Amino acid sequence: MITFRTRRHQSGISVLFAAAALAATLAGCSMKDAICRGGEYPVMTVGGTGSACVSDGKPPPEGFTRYPDGKVPEHVDDSWDVYWRTHTLDDKGNIIDAPAPR
Repeated sequence: MITFRTRRHQSGISVLFAAAALAATLAGCSMKDAICRGGEYPVMTVGGTGSACVSDGKPPPEGFTRYPDGKVPEHVDDSWDVYWRTHTLDDKGNIIDAPAPR
């Protein structure tokens, strides 16, 4: 009898987690990996394809810049993350083709 209750309880928990994951998906939540954690924003290297995350309220470190408005990657492999793998910004903020990998 105890074994039956335990299995039933575990089964109920599994159903609960599955329902929560489905609800989050339907509500527009994403299970994709975020580029940066909460409280951070992404920056990119000037003239290259490197990137980093900076704490909100702090300026980008030397050699890095913010992504142009509306062109900021939010999740790994989203359209802007893929785009910035082959493009970068020059020192004047112009979008250019990224240098070929070495």
